[in-house]
Amino acid sequence: MPTTRPRYTVTDTGDLAEMLDIAQRRRPDVRNRQTLLLRLAAAGRDAIAVDVDADEREQRRTRQREAMSRAARLVEVDDRLADAAWR
Repeated sequence: MPTTRPRYTVTDTGDLAEMLDIAQRRRPDVRNRQTLLLRLAAAGRDAIAVDVDADEREQRRTRQREAMSRAARLVEVDDRLADAAWR
């Protein structure tokens, strides 16, 4: 089927064959190695998703702290809280 997306060609040898063999032992009911490969990819995604989410949260917190620090330097908080700011 035509696509503009990248395609990957893998051969069931070497490290990949070993990974699929291990996956086969874990799920003996799944005989299709392509299905096992897709499940391995999903398991890998799930394994790293927690770390990726944590990293993104930390980066967001860092950006927020930096923004708050810049805002504190740019805005006179006491002037904004005083009545004079509203006149």
